[in-house]
Amino acid sequence: MKHYTLTCLLTFFGTMLLAQSNDPWFPFWNKDSTLIGFKDKKGVVKIEPKFNGLTSEGIFENIIAITEERNGVWDNYYLTKTGKVVGRDSLYIFDNSTDCELEGFIRFHDRKTDQVGMFNKNGDIGIAASYNELSRVRNGMIVALTGANKKIMGEHHWWEGGRTLLIDTNNKILIDSFRYYSDINFYSLQISPEINKDTIRQNFKGVNGQYYSFIDFEKEFRSWLQSNLLNQFTKTSLLNRSNKKITIWKEPIGWKSEAKYSFIDRNFELIKTKLLALKSGACDYNIFVEDLTPYDTEFKRYSNNCGESGDWKYPVMTICINYDKKDLLQDQFEFLRTDNGYKLISISVRNGKLR
Repeated sequence: MKHYTLTCLLTFFGTMLLAQSNDPWFPFWNKDSTLIGFKDKKGVVKIEPKFNGLTSEGIFENIIAITEERNGVWDNYYLTKTGKVVGRDSLYIFDNSTDCELEGFIRFHDRKTDQVGMFNKNGDIGIAASYNELSRVRNGMIVALTGANKKIMGEHHWWEGGRTLLIDTNNKILIDSFRYYSDINFYSLQISPEINKDTIRQNFKGVNGQYYSFIDFEKEFRSWLQSNLLNQFTKTSLLNRSNKKITIWKEPIGWKSEAKYSFIDRNFELIKTKLLALKSGACDYNIFVEDLTPYDTEFKRYSNNCGESGDWKYPVMTICINYDKKDLLQDQFEFLRTDNGYKLISISVRNGKLR
């Protein structure tokens, strides 16, 4: 009986520790905002502030990029919540920012070979550094560039040639010639023996002979715009397809946020005239797939753990209505893709006046 009780207690506390380790940690600064540490959700300090430089200010889920100064020497590496240190001097840096864990993987850069790989959440090498470039993991898939030539001009570089592959997190090739992938929804994957004929999808033939199809964000939005929003354009339908706050540009104030009900009530006729011109073909316009600009903390859920735009799931579709190309006179309407459909989040009217 005593042995049984002890075993149960060990199992119970082991489960508690495991559950605790799976909870995210949150960054906090020291008193003079020079060093970063991490706390758990209850405010318990897990690591005292000692990190600086390129250390991410994002959520510490499982593994994170770290920079700290030791005796006047910069040390950078990846750290897991168990205290495991890996990838010294191998931080993956893009646009002056370190990589951020996504779906349990984070990229690293082998500076000796100038190749990129991935650590998994435990700090083990999930994908060896054998690629010129890797995207972040999206729905268990990664876009990989191999065999390309690096071109350098000043502080900038780019890749020419090579093959673009779609691989999984086991480094298995799914598609060996993967083109036109930048604006597709990886979380909409369907696999079938024949080409998927849905007009908002792009199809790619896999190495297994099956077809991998993904929703194209722009095609999806154009279809939604014409068949949903503009098909029966009423004040109620516009309100249902708008965020609770809308960011607007008003002279001479600049950008400001306003509750959708009062704003749309005052400006519905102007918005209706502008957007229905898209349906009739009475205007020249373009649609761009863009990242979310963090207008407000309410959009935090559309970002990753590092506060970056989650455009791989939640892109912003910007409609630019062109009037005078010489003076670049445009009206802009921004729609955020959400789990509940596209929502109007921002309006800038230069040809006309919002009230």
